[in-house]
Amino acid sequence: MSWKEKLPKIRDGLRNLNRANPEATRGFGGLSKAVKEGGVLDFKTKEFVALGIAVADRCESCIGLHVESLIKAGASREEVADVLGMCIQMGGGPSMMYAAKALECFDELSAA
Repeated sequence: MSWKEKLPKIRDGLRNLNRANPEATRGFGGLSKAVKEGGVLDFKTKEFVALGIAVADRCESCIGLHVESLIKAGASREEVADVLGMCIQMGGGPSMMYAAKALECFDELSAA
């Protein structure tokens, strides 16, 4: 399944969870907004951190959502690849496999 097909399914799953437990998902949404809009780091830098954690934790859905956000924030392929290099250095072989997925996702979504 392509990343373009996965992202709507990921969002459908999140909407389903939101309907099932709106209080918890609203709380998470508030936290997400607060950390992305506050502090001293810019949004793109924070999304790079989030992508690194997504790769390290092997969360494929997270990779898709954060790569999409990085593309919207103007991240270049070279910047993403540099972050993925740090993921590989910190996480070894498993991170290398998910870094490859993240770059594949970037390539597909940025070609749109």
